[in-house]
Amino acid sequence: MNEENLNQEVELTEEEVNKLIKVRIEKLEELQNNGKDPFQIVKFDNKDNSKDIKEKFVDPVEGEETEPVEVTIAGRLMAKRGHGKASFCDLQDMYGRIQIYVKMDEVGAESYEEFKKYDVGDIIGIKGTVFKTHMGEISIKVKEIILLSKSLRPLPEKYHGLKDMDLRYRQRYVDLIMNNDVKETFFKRSAIIKGIRSYLDERGYLEVDTPILNTIAGGAAARPFITHHNTLDIDMYLRIAPELYLKRLIVGGFHKVYEMGRLFRNEGMDIKHNPEFTTIELYSAYEDYHDMMDITEGMISTLAKDICGDTKIDYQGTMIDLTPGWKRISMIDAIKEVTGADFNNANTDEEAIALAKSIGVEVEGTPVRGHVINLVFEEKVEETLIQPTFIIDYPIEISPLTKKKPSDPRLVERFELFIGGREYANAYSELNDPIDQKERFMMQMAEREAGNEEANMIDDDFVQSLEYGMPPTGGLGIGVDRLIMLLTNSYSIRDVLLFPTMKPLA
Repeated sequence: MNEENLNQEVELTEEEVNKLIKVRIEKLEELQNNGKDPFQIVKFDNKDNSKDIKEKFVDPVEGEETEPVEVTIAGRLMAKRGHGKASFCDLQDMYGRIQIYVKMDEVGAESYEEFKKYDVGDIIGIKGTVFKTHMGEISIKVKEIILLSKSLRPLPEKYHGLKDMDLRYRQRYVDLIMNNDVKETFFKRSAIIKGIRSYLDERGYLEVDTPILNTIAGGAAARPFITHHNTLDIDMYLRIAPELYLKRLIVGGFHKVYEMGRLFRNEGMDIKHNPEFTTIELYSAYEDYHDMMDITEGMISTLAKDICGDTKIDYQGTMIDLTPGWKRISMIDAIKEVTGADFNNANTDEEAIALAKSIGVEVEGTPVRGHVINLVFEEKVEETLIQPTFIIDYPIEISPLTKKKPSDPRLVERFELFIGGREYANAYSELNDPIDQKERFMMQMAEREAGNEEANMIDDDFVQSLEYGMPPTGGLGIGVDRLIMLLTNSYSIRDVLLFPTMKPLA
């Protein structure tokens, strides 16, 4: 079967694909029998790339002779056009595509006959000179060409590609070959991560590493993944947050620290959640949650300008204005603003439950006042927060690691950032009272024993660290994957993870 004669607008059947694989294997065997096995090649001097070649090209001045620019480049053969003694092809490398012109008179008859047997998808290396065609396309006239790796499986044809999103996530390697915009998303991901580090480094923060395997799952309300350490014969947990270790470093005398890395939570999967994901957590001594709001606003608005070119961005059809000066409002006032219900007037658990029911929020069981307020917020308010908004002053019952608000001990100095109806950041004025912290851990353990698997465990060593004294501290956590979704206009978290978690195929 000759691939070049196939109708490229028709999606190949499995039988046709298998026939093409057979033909390609036969071509490989022929090469190997002739002592030209491409898989025996270990290196190629790939000193140029498609992007630089195009950007550095200079049109010769009419009437003047210029020395041709010689280049060496490698990449994947993505298209072949022409027959006979000359062909135009598309070569794709990490940075894009560039046209190449292969002519028998330039490469030699033997090399050209070998080239004619190359398939779309093969990895090739070329040496040649740069020129511009009559159509104005910057191209490379090939002087030497070599097959570096044989593609045994044909690529999806260009009109259909990988349309099955599940298959695109499973076969990200093919997705990256066929879809340049997908590759661009991950270039931006890298730039965003570098930008976060640069922003914090310039402000005196120290990047650190803390354990991923923990003996206690702490620092957040989440269900952990559990594993077993054979030598110690103990269960261990993949970390759900680095918080408690980072605050130990503040106790130890570091003033500003941050860690960016993977967290693991054994929870549901949807367009916003993956079992493993990337966050940035930072802590600054002698600061509070107001300072954390300032650094959050500054960092995200700076990233928007650097990555998107503007603080006004389009996310899934909605214009988001990330210009500094974001709204700051308490959780209770936000609920009142949306529903009219004022939980400042609900002083008991029973009054809070009754007020929630009066605005159509069903409350199961007999939760405490703070949990009721949070439930109402999640059901009635969260989805209305389209422009960046700091929701501040959370109920103490849902914030076991946070300093109480001096003016109302039922609340804590905590905020979450919402954009487009989603949470992006969580921050506290950190609790540094060891006695209060111990009591809050005991309350969390009571919830855990009552069946709440996400409640915090008691970390006695962390309490002991606080007994040595931790200065007033502001702490912040940002969901890096969600931030990347926002700044790359990606619908699902799977679109910004190179290899998202997938259910194994049967």
